[in-house]
Amino acid sequence: MALHDAAWHDAQYNNRARVPEAATVLLPRWAQASALSRERMTCVLDEPYGTDPGETLDVFPARADGAPVLVFIHGGWWRALDKADHSFIAPAFVQAGAMVVVPNYTLCPAASIEQIALQTTRALAWAWRHAARYGGNRNRIVVAGHSAGGHLAAMLLACRWKTVAEDLPPRLVHGAMAISGVFDLEPIRQTPFLAADLQLTPAAVRRLSPAFFPRPRGPLAALVGGLESDEFLRQNQLIRDQWGPSTVPVCEALPGLNHFTVLHDLVDPVGRAHQHALRLLGLAA
Repeated sequence: MALHDAAWHDAQYNNRARVPEAATVLLPRWAQASALSRERMTCVLDEPYGTDPGETLDVFPARADGAPVLVFIHGGWWRALDKADHSFIAPAFVQAGAMVVVPNYTLCPAASIEQIALQTTRALAWAWRHAARYGGNRNRIVVAGHSAGGHLAAMLLACRWKTVAEDLPPRLVHGAMAISGVFDLEPIRQTPFLAADLQLTPAAVRRLSPAFFPRPRGPLAALVGGLESDEFLRQNQLIRDQWGPSTVPVCEALPGLNHFTVLHDLVDPVGRAHQHALRLLGLAA
């Protein structure tokens, strides 16, 4: 990648600056839709999956036993937002026949990205151990994530689960979807508005960039908004280039969508992202 200055990095990766209505319109809309989802749906909130105060998750049970499980990991550059802002993901997928889990994690700088990645392995282990209680099939767990959550979804697909706990299967994650994900953290390390909170080092970048991991068993669906920055488009293509089309069979830029509205496509029953998610879950017609 060519060398660029600090202003270029901020312009490429500061999505709230690129989409001014995010803070005033879109994120409040997510919060409102999420509150309505929790009010109208059966849900179990703030279930602990670990001992840290940040290690809690929300469960939206399936309507029938044996349902596939969608675990959705929120974004916010590992330093912002909350599971409560993303309950709006659940209704469309529960309606389609899934169980939905939305975990929290401790935010940077209170935790490092490496610690967050380990927390999400514990959230997935919890889902595998407890899915049946909420109508889920623990052998059909799909993890989806947005932005920083897309990075974590790729990390989880590549996880060696036997090193997390002996009772876990070698392939706990059946498939993954990264929406506007980042897979090479070197440019993130060089992005000034993130530097103080993330505290990335070159060594951490090497440990935490899934694009340069051995190919997992897959599959990963990699999606990005067509209106996103050149860097987000590059990152999305990078994971296909590095892991190959057999591991990343879906690599798409969705026309007319920015870094935030791309999530609306995930919950739209006719959206491309929604349809790809249903296929991973085994729920596509």
